[in-house]
Amino acid sequence: MVLGKVKNFFVSYDCPNDSNVPVFASGDFVSGRVIIEVTGEIRVKSLNIHAKGLAKVRWTESRNAGSNTAYTQNFTEEVEYLNHRDVLIGHDRGKEHFHSALFIYAMTDAPYVTLPLATSFEGKHGSVRYWAKAELHRPWLLPMKTKKEFTVFEHIDINTPLLLSPQAGTKDKTLCCWFCTSGPVSLSAKIERKGYTPGESIQIFAEIENCSSRVVVPKAAIYQTQTFFAKGKVKEIKQLVANLRGDPLPSGKTKTWDGKMLKIPPISPSILDCSIIHVEYSLMVYVDIPRAVNLTLNLPLVIGTIPLHSFGSRTSSVSSQCSMAMSWLGLPERPEAPPSYSEIVTDEERQNNLELPAVRDEIEGPLYAYIHEFRFQPPPLYSEVDPHPEQVCDSLDRRPDTCPSR
Repeated sequence: MVLGKVKNFFVSYDCPNDSNVPVFASGDFVSGRVIIEVTGEIRVKSLNIHAKGLAKVRWTESRNAGSNTAYTQNFTEEVEYLNHRDVLIGHDRGKEHFHSALFIYAMTDAPYVTLPLATSFEGKHGSVRYWAKAELHRPWLLPMKTKKEFTVFEHIDINTPLLLSPQAGTKDKTLCCWFCTSGPVSLSAKIERKGYTPGESIQIFAEIENCSSRVVVPKAAIYQTQTFFAKGKVKEIKQLVANLRGDPLPSGKTKTWDGKMLKIPPISPSILDCSIIHVEYSLMVYVDIPRAVNLTLNLPLVIGTIPLHSFGSRTSSVSSQCSMAMSWLGLPERPEAPPSYSEIVTDEERQNNLELPAVRDEIEGPLYAYIHEFRFQPPPLYSEVDPHPEQVCDSLDRRPDTCPSR
């Protein structure tokens, strides 16, 4: 009997959300099929499937031990997130057709997952990868192997009080050149929240005051910091993600950014729970100063996977932050008006309490009668608007466009 040959052998995933890209989240089931296309009848000993997830860090450092001696040192570390083997079929025969075997793996509970999953990532000195590898064993033949990777996202929900809190900072710098001292350059910056998702735009509120003798340029940039850990050593890579440039600011002038927009491009989410790889982001608002070190403010960012809900799209004012806190506690955003005076104290109770016995007047004196008379007086009418707003002089709140004379 002449046996057939294997024409095609590959792994196919059942992608969620009707997409062609094998992307899964922590808590999903990874399912798929191992497909074997044959030209005729074949003998099979076993068909095995191996699903694995691995975070790996590796880099090499060269050192000089003397004038003519040099050596290299490798730094390697691994963390296993998924490791499961299974035998799909033990024996199958057939004519020219497709053989298909189903596999399903859970992405949450042991023994399939040993640690909280880390998001798939490819960096300069390390990676987090997930894949399924199939092996076809036949009598008297070498095993056939095929492997296909899939992407895993560990969800980060930015709709939490910590990631919805505003980020702000202030710095100033005095420029010096030998014995000449120039005026200070000051920078204040604020963003509405800490958590964002790819595709969103960050509104930057900033004020730059240039009291120096030089022309400075305000700028902003998003940076990704990759940190790798192996054998007690740390390797850090910083990459520019997006940036913007403001207009030059002459000496003695002040510039304000009222919500200048910086869009976040498609980037991988933050990785904070992996023990050997960290991926972090920051917004750098800085002032480019010629012939001097830049004045820089770093505001931390967290890039998540679950976008902002509609109730969270408020400004970062005090009132909105209070409203956000109340919504998280399950309380109404605006308190109800207090009950009317007539609902609390009836006319009969008020009249009875105004009639003071003579004996109490003699014991307590006229002061008791005065306090008792106003005890049941109705309170002022309730209003949402302050009837006596504070009078604040506009000239005190507005900062001058030019620096003060020195």
